[in-house]
Amino acid sequence: MGRFHRHDDGTVHTHEHGDHSHDHGDHSGYETGTQRIDVLESIFAENDVRANINRNAFESNGIRALNLMSSPGSGKTTVLAASLDELNGDVAVGVIEGDIATALDAEKLEGRGAQVSLINTNNGFGGECHLDAPMVNRALQGLALSDLDLVIIENVGNLVCPAEFDVGEHAKAMVYSLTEGEDKPLKYPVMFRAVDVVLLNKIDLAPYLDADLETYVAHVRMVNPTATILPVSARTGEGMAAWFDWLRKFAGAIPTTASPGESG
Repeated sequence: MGRFHRHDDGTVHTHEHGDHSHDHGDHSGYETGTQRIDVLESIFAENDVRANINRNAFESNGIRALNLMSSPGSGKTTVLAASLDELNGDVAVGVIEGDIATALDAEKLEGRGAQVSLINTNNGFGGECHLDAPMVNRALQGLALSDLDLVIIENVGNLVCPAEFDVGEHAKAMVYSLTEGEDKPLKYPVMFRAVDVVLLNKIDLAPYLDADLETYVAHVRMVNPTATILPVSARTGEGMAAWFDWLRKFAGAIPTTASPGESG
């Protein structure tokens, strides 16, 4: 089966690797094309059912849930570790740590005052490139939800699939590093369009990369005019106060009349 994604209107679009055809509806080029689409639509439908179950579990416990996404190597775990250190003692945080294999990232988050539930997506065939709602539902069993204010779901590092699966979150954020290049929003618009917050990370490297921050921001704005964009350096701490403030407001620790997803 080829790769697939779901458009904003809910239709499924497959990419067959054999002849690189792009198939819509029942015009797959394969006799089994219609069945494939039916299977994919069934997968998404089941995912959405589980996502609603997760969302109900969060809301019945007074929890706000954030889906944190990025490409590999963007600094997502470093951002999360700094966030846990900052919120420790103020906001009760649970983390669902998703990775294809190993517990390395989960181990980096231990001892920072948060409950951590690890889920590996390795299924014996290389591992899933995203978390879906059923995976998150299983990981919730490892958290004492009644004790939490905020759950952060650290998704698998990937700029395609994670944005397509609702996991029951109330908002989506992503870490986008200067080292990835200024063209990523244009190459991966589905991801950038889906998020409420973009953390433009590693700004401390701008002088060494000859990177123009305004160009990075402009490219994000081309696909997402309303997302909050926060230039930060998780390594030096520059700009992180704005992110911590956003998190506190999102978790309800700071009253606010504005939506956390509004452009700041």
